[in-house]
Amino acid sequence: MKQTYPFYLKLSCVLISIVVLGFLAIIGEQIFVPMILGLLVAILLTPLSRFMEKRLRFPRSLSSIVASLLALAIIGGVIYGISMQVAKLSNDWPQFQKQFITLTDDLQSWISKTFGVRRRDQLEYLNDTAKKSISTGTAILESALKSIGYILMLTGFTFLFALFFLLYRTHLLKFLVASFTESYHKTVFEVVHSIQFMVKKYLVGLFLQMIIVTILSLIAYTIIGVKYNFMLAIITGILNILPYIGIFIALLIGALITFATSGISHVLFIVIAIVVIHAIDGNIIMPRVVGSKVKINSLIVIIGLVIGEMLWGIAGMFLTIPVLAILKIIFDRVEGLQSWGFLMGEDDEVPVFKSTFDKYFQKKKAELKSDEINDSESESAD
Repeated sequence: MKQTYPFYLKLSCVLISIVVLGFLAIIGEQIFVPMILGLLVAILLTPLSRFMEKRLRFPRSLSSIVASLLALAIIGGVIYGISMQVAKLSNDWPQFQKQFITLTDDLQSWISKTFGVRRRDQLEYLNDTAKKSISTGTAILESALKSIGYILMLTGFTFLFALFFLLYRTHLLKFLVASFTESYHKTVFEVVHSIQFMVKKYLVGLFLQMIIVTILSLIAYTIIGVKYNFMLAIITGILNILPYIGIFIALLIGALITFATSGISHVLFIVIAIVVIHAIDGNIIMPRVVGSKVKINSLIVIIGLVIGEMLWGIAGMFLTIPVLAILKIIFDRVEGLQSWGFLMGEDDEVPVFKSTFDKYFQKKKAELKSDEINDSESESAD
């Protein structure tokens, strides 16, 4: 006889598990973030590694190293190109100061005319604020240096994990299969295959989305006549992969650089261009290129983004969608968790437990029909 547990006991176990996992995720950020990123990169590079092993007769170790180094070289090239553009941007610092002084003078004149606040009082307030901001500016600089160091460390460990995941992928699969009884071996293979297929398609779709948005941004910035259009286009394309907040960061960076190099008149055109590109991406590009690969409803995505940011910051937000998609695949194939997989899916999705779902509502309809017949018979008797 199958043993059942009361609802309050199941709920308590779930809540305790969530708290424990959240605590482990927080204290283990330094290891979990690069490990998960490395796993995603390894899944994306697996076809390339297999190609070198089968067609070029490379040993597993050499194919893993070459695939990882190629990916690292591509990312390094992009970062180098952006860095060179940023270095050139420093030449326009005097122009930025001039634009800022002009804007400040205009703003002071407007405040004086509108609110009657004298320029002397405004300057005294600005001086007091500047003195208070010195310590804050030092803290911001220190934080920026730490962030650069963290990004470099994260990139290094990510590709190190990717290398070892590629190298030991068969060994890890055997471990997963051996961890379950023979009756679950088929399910384990199906889950692993589905995760590999989904992650590969999702990351490729995300990369295509980034390229399309970058090209659209480059065309728009070139037409507007913005300086450093290539750098701004790449930044817009990269930041666009961050759900919901990426577009606002790209908008802020684009507006500031345009204001520094081209003037206030071009800023409005940049804002309009980025908003239009984001609308095209959200309604046309993403649903066809990325959305078809991951079937997760927006409510779960938003909740996941908030939790991901609370746990791991920007990296957590980037990892939210692939991690949720992996969890959904697991939930859909594990008995007892299928309802959670259905909750994470779209509204028109057919649940995995459709037969149980249909039987439940057929039973409810039969009960309602029986109640209606009994009520009508009672009314006739009266």
